[in-house]
Amino acid sequence: MSREQQAVALARKAFETGRSKPLEYRIYQLKSLQRLFIERQKDVSDAIKKDLNKSEVGTQLYETLGLEGEISLAIRKLKDWAAPRPVEKNLLTISDTVYIQPEPLGVVLIIGAWNYPWAVTIQPLIGAIAAGNAAVVKPSEVCVHTAKVMEELLPLYIDKELYPVVTGGVPETQELLRQRFDHIFYTGNSMVGKVIMEAAAKNLTPVTLELGGKSPCYIDKDCDISVACRRVAWGKYTNCGQTCIAPDYILCEPSIQNRVIEEVKKAIKEFYTDDPKTCPDYGRIINQRHFKRIMAMLEDSTIAVGGENDESDCYIGNPSVSYHTECMTLLSCEEQTIKHIHTCDKSVLCLAPTVLQDVKPEAKVMQEEIFGPLLPILTIGSLDEAIKFVNKREKPLALYIFSQDNKVINKMRDETSSGGLLANDCLVHYSVSSLPFGGVGNSGMGCYHGKFSFDQLSHLRACLIKQLKMEGVNSMRYPPHTPKKLGWARFFILKTVDLGWLGRMALLAIMVVAAAVVLQNYLL
Repeated sequence: MSREQQAVALARKAFETGRSKPLEYRIYQLKSLQRLFIERQKDVSDAIKKDLNKSEVGTQLYETLGLEGEISLAIRKLKDWAAPRPVEKNLLTISDTVYIQPEPLGVVLIIGAWNYPWAVTIQPLIGAIAAGNAAVVKPSEVCVHTAKVMEELLPLYIDKELYPVVTGGVPETQELLRQRFDHIFYTGNSMVGKVIMEAAAKNLTPVTLELGGKSPCYIDKDCDISVACRRVAWGKYTNCGQTCIAPDYILCEPSIQNRVIEEVKKAIKEFYTDDPKTCPDYGRIINQRHFKRIMAMLEDSTIAVGGENDESDCYIGNPSVSYHTECMTLLSCEEQTIKHIHTCDKSVLCLAPTVLQDVKPEAKVMQEEIFGPLLPILTIGSLDEAIKFVNKREKPLALYIFSQDNKVINKMRDETSSGGLLANDCLVHYSVSSLPFGGVGNSGMGCYHGKFSFDQLSHLRACLIKQLKMEGVNSMRYPPHTPKKLGWARFFILKTVDLGWLGRMALLAIMVVAAAVVLQNYLL
């Protein structure tokens, strides 16, 4: 039995003991996980510094602070989330107990991503624990130092049988995808998302796919351009542009393009100084392959700001790691194997925040999600043209609009589709636990954060508890069927009720009378 099979079997066996189900045990596990981020923050930050060159403050701001908030929310609200949820009744079920009971799915596979390795891996785990599941955690092998720390620390704080960590690269991921799970939660790109979904289909396993895409940013000519560009620059260049909801490109009218360029340039200098390479708050491209991929996007576009790069500015990663997964393609063959493309990677590289002007729709930079510090500007003639441009492409994970006119904002909202929409800011909707975070179409399926994580990783079980009384009311559904019985059925089934306690008591009395009438008409 492989290491991956053992981890899944261990999690399944632990789940079957039932110990993950009591609310007290779930809360205990969540509190233990919360202690990890308090007691071992330095270990977490040091690993991310080695992987992505994030500062300790940046790590807390963009990785662990949100996780602490999510855990606190889950602990505080778990009793309410897990409680039976009463639903509206019709007259036929007025005397019954009708509700939704959330229950654990079973064993969940969580496959994390490398750009925010703690945030996007542990956030689903919080939902899995809160919902009473077991979970196999697979951190991204690209962030080798973080994966190692996660493998070492998680078993010290939470149940290592219920929540095993499996590290490794392509073979380990392949082996995990061959196992049966009750849910798979994947964060990454759409190409691999299709592979995950196809592998899951063999066992009819439901999936949550948190993907990405090219998130547009429309800047209205009548808005405060200085503030808008400052916020766009922050959203774009945070984590060196390696954010799934970063604004991918700007749409604006030609008359304001030069002003947009100047304002973004000012913001870059304010945030990252004249020399971003030496700024502790500016990250690095994760590996050489991504560096070369991003540099290739510059070939047919005009650089307005930035463009400086240093391929020698790197640190040496773990020499034992000679590859990472860039994409996976499912092959149609007898073995139904998964082919992975491996690329050598030993460095992390620097590319300055860059703005591209007068970009054409057919330019290389517009053919795929950038996932790096390039900000193309495309000029359009009107809001309608911007909407048409967005709608011709795959539905994005986020859509940004900067305008002081609510009519403009509402028009963009009503005539487009995206995972999320944010007006006059970037990224911050991710931090709102009461909003569902997820994509639509090519940008993903399913959602999470807060209660949405709990519901996503729960089975919402429909329950109806009836008593063996008032059998006369049921006569209308029993053969022989007659027009008169149909008339009564229409009345009872199509009338919905949402009454208070007194109303229910009064209606119950009416039901008793009605039952007597039905009994007299049909049975006597």
